[in-house]
Amino acid sequence: MYLVPIMVPINLEKEVNFIMKQIKFPFGSRELELEVEEDQLNGILLSQAHKFEAEKSEIEIVKEAVENPIASKRLSELAPGKKEIVIISSDHTRPVPSHITMPILIEEIRRTAPEAEITILVATGFHRASTEAELKDKYGEEIVKTVNIEMHNSRDQSQMVNLGQLPSGGDMILNKTAVDADLLVAEGFIEPHFFAGFSGGRKSVLPGVASKTTVLANHCAEFIDSANARTGNLEGNPMHQDMLYAAKAAGLAFILNVVIDADKKVINAFAGHREKAHLKGTEFVDSLAGVDAKPADIVITSNGGYPLDQNIYQSVKGMTAAEAACKEGGVIIIAAECSDGHGGEEFYRTFRDTESVQQIMDQILARGRKETVPDQWETQILARIMLKFKVIMVTDPAKRKIVENMGMDWAEDLDQAVEKAESLVESKKPSITAIPDGVSVIIRK
Repeated sequence: MYLVPIMVPINLEKEVNFIMKQIKFPFGSRELELEVEEDQLNGILLSQAHKFEAEKSEIEIVKEAVENPIASKRLSELAPGKKEIVIISSDHTRPVPSHITMPILIEEIRRTAPEAEITILVATGFHRASTEAELKDKYGEEIVKTVNIEMHNSRDQSQMVNLGQLPSGGDMILNKTAVDADLLVAEGFIEPHFFAGFSGGRKSVLPGVASKTTVLANHCAEFIDSANARTGNLEGNPMHQDMLYAAKAAGLAFILNVVIDADKKVINAFAGHREKAHLKGTEFVDSLAGVDAKPADIVITSNGGYPLDQNIYQSVKGMTAAEAACKEGGVIIIAAECSDGHGGEEFYRTFRDTESVQQIMDQILARGRKETVPDQWETQILARIMLKFKVIMVTDPAKRKIVENMGMDWAEDLDQAVEKAESLVESKKPSITAIPDGVSVIIRK
């Protein structure tokens, strides 16, 4: 007698226990969570700054930097006899902890120049002016009440003075208050920057307190198109060279730049010479932020949460990190709150009103250095990304129309975005790379 085995069908899908990885993405003042199957996940690319544990408090770190400047005298040694001292300060779109840095700078100046007139010049660059509420949130009510604060307006020619030409040939027109100062100081922070290489240092002057004409010349299509104008690179970067020149011409005498972690807490600080102190800071950031690319079909990122993800314009920065890690024909998902909408009228209208992204790019590349139009650089970089990848934005439903008018897909949450992305790529089970904070990393190919 023979026993005949009975074949019972097994539902393998029910038998397999998938191991899920939970990933958090900064979004406004909160976080979005996403679960991804581990066998689908190529990697999670994070700056080591998020793991860096400072041994001292934020105030101690900043004070130590100010008291031990790099290639410079102390600010208290530069201040005696100066009547008009100007501190260039980053605006509301930058997470510089000015409530920590500014009191320390002012205290250092007051040690030897108690009668000097101190002016905080808010470096808006090409952005809108900060509101009073934003100023109080940034500096604290005491400084807003007691210190003179001026708002740079790049479009107001009465604020400007012409200092000649930049190495690129553009007119070097800078804010009078900065140029006329007896002592010019700048505070800021250093992070990877998507075309200037790194933020901080010389960027406080150009584009920070430069005229519209000067910003447009520096941000021309030719420079943005340069292979050297990329995240984490200063060598041969034409934009960086113009910025250094402008900072020197303006007489920038002392900088204080901090490095922050994912919680916007200070983990290091660099003070002193406008170029040498900044370079030390960029070396530190590069040692933490550099990560190897993990190319995937779908790359999910963010713009670092508030205040960096206030609008679509700023969120292009986070997209460039995903661009460096996405396979050809892949999908980029970016989570950005965009509470301030698109962030640039010309930027928005260009995508809304032009027939194709290729047409946008062709028009931009045809313009010379002195023919740059407002927001062209952000438009150029977003167009570059959209020509290679599909982009899905996770943002507030109220911003859906804006996102879609610009030619991108909209999703209400990360799960919906991933579902959409998976339907757009050829692979049955597409690979995913996560870059939780796209503005904090330098992707090395």
